[in-house]
Amino acid sequence: MRQSFLFTATRREAPKDEESTNAKLLIRGGFLHKEMAGAYAFLPLGLRVLENIKRIIREEMNALGAQEILMTTLQRKELWETTNRWDDKEVDVWFKSTLHAGGEVGFGWSHEEPIADMLKSHVESFRDLPVYVHQFQPKLRNELRAKSGIMRGREFLMNDMYSFDSSEEHHTAFYNQAIKAYERVFERAGIGEDTFMTFASGGAFTKFSHEFQTIIDAGEDKIYLNHEKRIAINEEVLNEVVLQELGIRRDELVEVKTAEVGNIFNFGTAKCEQLGLLFTNEAGKRVPAWLGSYGIGVTRLMGVIVEKHHDEKGIIWPSSVAPFRMHLVALPGGETIAEKLYGDLQSKGTDVLYDDRVSASPGEKLMDADLLGIPLRVVVSERTLKEDGVEIKKRTEADSQIIKIHDLLAYEVI
Repeated sequence: MRQSFLFTATRREAPKDEESTNAKLLIRGGFLHKEMAGAYAFLPLGLRVLENIKRIIREEMNALGAQEILMTTLQRKELWETTNRWDDKEVDVWFKSTLHAGGEVGFGWSHEEPIADMLKSHVESFRDLPVYVHQFQPKLRNELRAKSGIMRGREFLMNDMYSFDSSEEHHTAFYNQAIKAYERVFERAGIGEDTFMTFASGGAFTKFSHEFQTIIDAGEDKIYLNHEKRIAINEEVLNEVVLQELGIRRDELVEVKTAEVGNIFNFGTAKCEQLGLLFTNEAGKRVPAWLGSYGIGVTRLMGVIVEKHHDEKGIIWPSSVAPFRMHLVALPGGETIAEKLYGDLQSKGTDVLYDDRVSASPGEKLMDADLLGIPLRVVVSERTLKEDGVEIKKRTEADSQIIKIHDLLAYEVI
């Protein structure tokens, strides 16, 4: 990608109506465009980051044996009335509309009901189970206060997975495998060390759930944490009963601010029984399937990564999710060699953004490189060419070094 071809541009000043670090940096860097409160468009650089996060999640979900699908956002009123979750008193984040042809329709905030209902056409006996499916889909939630940039939006991208098993034993085994898969996702995305599985309330889903909470100053949640044992409890369920169940004392916990990046729910058989998702077991009896629901907020995860990985100059992307692995910058006197290097790097398969802009000053180019946060910056200039080299600098490090031009093509970006 040539930077001169990007239709977006960096901004020196942060939007005045944004308070969160992630929104300020992502908008300044040209990753996002704000449409309205809680709704953002993802521009070419931002979409590349999202796709890298999706790739990590997709690989881990596929490794679990989950098959990818895509459900409709439009929701049937009568289906959700079956489980009493159409009622605004039960679920207070619905977006709903009246159809011109008559009747009401909802816009998906979650998908347990329609997926379970769909499986009634595909599951008849225990031989048809297990079924594990996942999807990447925009979700719409009528949040009272859309804030914190893409960490809390009215429209956001989610990966939601659903497991249907024939027994509690099989269901529990998969649920535990999903926990490990989620932990791998967050580790690969660069936030694993500060992300903790947290005992929490199930809200509109179930009585209890397990959240995945990441420690950040901009977090909206509070959890009580034992770092050594990696035990965490959301403040809303912190009581003596829970402490006893987890075998921990209150004075062993410290309060920290966090943001939720994932959540998993054990519905047992109740949801499938409500919706009539029954199968014939080995004894010939009709019984409901066991349901688990699992969600990662993909766009929220992107916002949390920025909150965790930035400095006063801009974003510091982990290499696994960065929009490009290398940022090649041509400064005066280095344009011809930079152009050749760009072609050679592309031929080698290096994922490189080339700053070939002629209208930007050297200072602007270097400031933009820091703001965009690509893991490795490579500068070609008259000064570096005097040493038959290029200047390389990792975004995570303060110092740079000169390496020979021919060594750049063999350089591994980590």
